[in-house]
Amino acid sequence: MRIAMLRANPKLSRFDPLPRIICHDEFSRGHCGWSQLVGNYENDIGTMLPGYAQHTSAMLSTLAHWDAGSHGGHDSSYALKIATRPKKGAQNVAIKRLTFRKRCPIRLEFYFTFKPEATELKLSESDVRSVGFLFDLQGGDRDDDSQRVMPHIRFLNALEGEHVQKWQFKRHNAEFTPIGTSRKTLSHYHLSPEGWEDIPGGAQRLCYNEIPTKVNWTYLRFDFDLASMQALSFQCNDRAFDMSGFDSIRIPAMKNLWCMLNIALFAETDTDKRVFLYVDSVCISGDF
Repeated sequence: MRIAMLRANPKLSRFDPLPRIICHDEFSRGHCGWSQLVGNYENDIGTMLPGYAQHTSAMLSTLAHWDAGSHGGHDSSYALKIATRPKKGAQNVAIKRLTFRKRCPIRLEFYFTFKPEATELKLSESDVRSVGFLFDLQGGDRDDDSQRVMPHIRFLNALEGEHVQKWQFKRHNAEFTPIGTSRKTLSHYHLSPEGWEDIPGGAQRLCYNEIPTKVNWTYLRFDFDLASMQALSFQCNDRAFDMSGFDSIRIPAMKNLWCMLNIALFAETDTDKRVFLYVDSVCISGDF
């Protein structure tokens, strides 16, 4: 009965959720809780690390472009738009901040596409450096094994003008930096360019249409177990990848982040041009 109900709903049947849907975000309804990733600061917002200071708010977009008006989303007018600044290496991040009520398997699914700003009459397929996602997780306050665990995955589309097209992960953290003078606030920019590793067999050519304004939507699924704090599986379109060598950034639990379940989406440019990660819809599900 459950499967029949899911398949009868065209907005949910595109996903394969676990038994309980935690959230189903359609951006025709608004931002659905996705906001700017703001770095830690103390007394003065200028104490924020530069990596975070470059971030701006995610926008709702009709995927407007100059040659045919608006592309629109997967099956509505709007998608979430994460746009970088027009500076080589610039990044932007949108985050959804949740907590969990049981350490169990969870699943992230979403449809996405990416493009540089169409300022030239050419394909510009190597202008986007990377797009990706991450979780920021921490166990409960009475768990014996609580850590802050941060699985990161990115699609490295291009680097220094070379069209690379492969999936990578990150397990080594940037150093923590004290913020302010009270010794109460620390910060670390975990999306720094250092430390990315290739997922075995992770080369993949994604659909990237023939002119700078066309887009095609891509499906992504990531499964993670909150009990063991280990990745279970990763799929993009028709490809499932070997996660046996995957690991996450792991740091000691922090005193005020218990049961944290944060999800973030990010984009990065490889040229002095804005690039856009568009996300049509997101489904986060679990077994609790």
